[in-house]
Amino acid sequence: QRNRTPKIGYVPQSPAFDPGDPVTVADLFACCMSKRPAVLGISKRMRSKILTCLERVQSEDLIDKRVGTLSGGELQRVLLALALEPIPNILILDEPLSGVDVDGIETLMDMLDDIRKKYDLSILMTTHDFVTLSKYADQVALIERTLVSVGTPVEVLGSDAFRKVFNRKGGIL
Repeated sequence: QRNRTPKIGYVPQSPAFDPGDPVTVADLFACCMSKRPAVLGISKRMRSKILTCLERVQSEDLIDKRVGTLSGGELQRVLLALALEPIPNILILDEPLSGVDVDGIETLMDMLDDIRKKYDLSILMTTHDFVTLSKYADQVALIERTLVSVGTPVEVLGSDAFRKVFNRKGGIL
């Protein structure tokens, strides 16, 4: 049996879109998922596929919104939906909580947890939100130019290495 290359989905850290740009969520998906230029219009079949992708992140209502007008949480869900097409084996998120309001953080993290379970995929993410790590992460890697510590959130966030990196007198937990 051949080694199969894993599919990797990637969500970048808070890309900026011009609020005046007329590109809609549907246009963005069509550009990423089709060889046909979006300017020629989006077929009913493509629109249906886009809606299916947005359903995965409970965001079908965003399909006709302009990308530049989306809130931080809405943009993260749209980018997540793009990263999940096709369903990857590994999902990499770069600071997915930046630009998301406090109320949206738990919603986004619960959604990621549900996606992880539903599609049986691994999620790697960078974050400075240590409280969220405690609730959602199985394993944590503390990196400062090199790998400093690996373990459960309790082990890493309570370690001397963590305190040294972040100049803290006590642990987070």
